[in-house]
Amino acid sequence: MSLLIRNLTRTKIKLNLLGDVEKVVMKEEKIKQNTEVSLVFVGEDRIRKFNKIYRGIDRITDVLSFEGKNEDNFVDPSNDVAYLGEIFICVPRAKKQAREKGHSIEKEVDILLVHGLFHLLGYDHIKDADYEIMKKKEEKILKNLYR
Repeated sequence: MSLLIRNLTRTKIKLNLLGDVEKVVMKEEKIKQNTEVSLVFVGEDRIRKFNKIYRGIDRITDVLSFEGKNEDNFVDPSNDVAYLGEIFICVPRAKKQAREKGHSIEKEVDILLVHGLFHLLGYDHIKDADYEIMKKKEEKILKNLYR
């Protein structure tokens, strides 16, 4: 499992558990295939623009996920890695949410990464029942990470 990280903000973020987060989610979901995910830290303007373009919602959000699926479930034979997609985390929003919840920005980034990974794995929360399933899975992962 590979997590490619790019920070397009001036905020320094400690990458405490990020690699562990991905490993725990993949293990919990019983995904044994080598995977790759791009994680990009962005500011409010960029995430708002993406939210408007791709979701039709003209407002800032904390995290956006874009699946890297293709029709053939293509795996690059040169490295046997399946690309799951991209996750964009809005750093200013993560900072604000961390303050409101009384924990570090690193923990908030871990929470948002877990949420984004579940979206890349096909989970959604449009319906209440789906929200409950996804929320329970997220809580279980975070409980395991923060014992």
